[in-house]
Amino acid sequence: MVRPHLPLNAFRAFEASARHLSFTRAAIELNVTQAAVSHQVKGLEEQLGVVLFRRLPRGLMITAEGESLLPVLRDSFDRMADAVERFRGGKLQEVLAVGAVGTFAAGWLLPRLPSFRQKHPFIDLRLSTNNNRVDLAAEGLDFAIRFGSGAWHATEAARLFDAPLSLLCTPEVGETLRQPSDVIGKTLLRSYRPDEWTRWFRAAGVQEPGQIRSSIVFDTSLAMMEAILQGDGVGLAPPLMFQRHLVSGAIVQPFRTSVSMGSYWLTRLQSVIVTPAMAAFSSWLMAEAEKAAA
Repeated sequence: MVRPHLPLNAFRAFEASARHLSFTRAAIELNVTQAAVSHQVKGLEEQLGVVLFRRLPRGLMITAEGESLLPVLRDSFDRMADAVERFRGGKLQEVLAVGAVGTFAAGWLLPRLPSFRQKHPFIDLRLSTNNNRVDLAAEGLDFAIRFGSGAWHATEAARLFDAPLSLLCTPEVGETLRQPSDVIGKTLLRSYRPDEWTRWFRAAGVQEPGQIRSSIVFDTSLAMMEAILQGDGVGLAPPLMFQRHLVSGAIVQPFRTSVSMGSYWLTRLQSVIVTPAMAAFSSWLMAEAEKAAA
């Protein structure tokens, strides 16, 4: 297939002019003369056989034809810039896209990432967070770190570790809790899993109340922790993810009772071919998880 000649300089002149709606300001950005920009755009219009701008006394007005061309060029220039940016220090940066539950990312992964970056400086890690609802294919992710049972359709899952839930609260609230049954009179904070408190009461040997005074449901433990820190109630959250708060004394764990609701897993689509960057990240993460468990 013979590709048509692509006038890249003219495309760049048009794209800059469209952003500024001015040949003059586009020329300043591109470090050329205003006449050169105008000439490039005029030549592009003649090659395409359309009018891209209406010339006005003060500036430019983009036409419908120009509007249809502009997003294509912007996307192409962005992708070219991204590709060039991946060549740093004379070596290709391999992109790795990872999605993670926000609680895991903030409480466990981020403090350890400098170690990964030091070992693998040529892997361009791109981390996004979620509330445990993720679509690997639609979001273009190589990996997703999830919490649950490890069973997800068409997905390969490697278990990292368990993260049991325990009662966490501020020291002030903790002073009012002499025994697990004292929790009943507090505002109970929990995630979207409805049986968390039922299982905790059972594990603590407490007769579950027929009617809880008040409760608040959160979609992430991070949001729940903010409510705990404000003294809005007592919450069930994984202490492993909030070690910084526990060490600083901002929160306390009044009772040793804990319940397991699942584990953290490193997951990927079974159909995906494992790249060197994926293999490096998986190996590093599993080793870090082993150290944490030990």
